[in-house]
Amino acid sequence: MHAGNLDGNFGRMNDPTSAASICGPCGDEMEFYLTIVDDVIRDVRYFTSGCGNTRACGAAVARRAKGRRVTDALSISAGELIRSGDCEPHEGRHCAILAVSTLYRAIADYLLHP
Repeated sequence: MHAGNLDGNFGRMNDPTSAASICGPCGDEMEFYLTIVDDVIRDVRYFTSGCGNTRACGAAVARRAKGRRVTDALSISAGELIRSGDCEPHEGRHCAILAVSTLYRAIADYLLHP
């Protein structure tokens, strides 16, 4: 369930189209970086120094977002992550919300850019 060191979406991006960072109520910070071409998310990176659940949720969101149209990626939900087993159903709930919220904020950064 937890993302290992071989996760190709883990890490920061030097020149993203958009990015966002949120600090969750538990103190874990989540960062998302997106490369968007023609409204399609071509590359996704996430970074966190948080717990295993936070990292697993970041990896799950990144996998789901990559290759999708920006507006389609807005349908990714915390509930979807929890139901899929990508994070712990109880302990990981806030991690799922943090990961999805950070993705949404990165998408908003793109959509609201002039």
